Amino acid sequence: MVKFLKSNKVVVLLNGRYAGRKAVIVKNFDDGTSGRQYGHALVAGIATYPRKVIKKHSVKKQEKRSKVKAFIKVVNYNHMMPTRYNLEVDLKSTVTTDVTENPTKKEAALQEVKKLFEERFKTGKNRWFFTKLRF
Repeated sequence: MVKFLKSNKVVVLLNGRYAGRKAVIVKNFDDGTSGRQYGHALVAGIATYPRKVIKKHSVKKQEKRSKVKAFIKVVNYNHMMPTRYNLEVDLKSTVTTDVTENPTKKEAALQEVKKLFEERFKTGKNRWFFTKLRF
C-alpha cells in the first residue's frame, strides 16, 4: 500500500475541537507507538484564520487582521482527510513529539509555528491553506 500521509501534507481535521481546520503533518507514525497503538500523526494547524484585508484599512488594522492562531496536536489517521496540497514549511525543528507533553515547550513551539505561518501568509504563497473552509 502506498503511504500518502507524509510530512508537509496538508490535511483537514474531521473530529474534535479543530474539526474543519486545516493542518500540516509534521511527523507521522504509521505503525503507532507504545502509547498510541494506531496510525497517527503530529500536526500543526490553524486555529484562527486570518481575516479579509483591504487597502482602505489602516496599517494597524491590516496587521491585526493578518494574525494567525496555531495549534499542535496528535491526531489519529481516521480523523483527518488528506488534500492534494503540500506546505513547504520547516516545522520539524520546532515541533517534536516531546512538545505535546511539556506545557512550556508547547507554548514556545506554538509561538514559533504562529510566526512561520504568518510569514508564509504575508508572502502570499499557499493561499488555499490560509482560507477558511466554507461548509
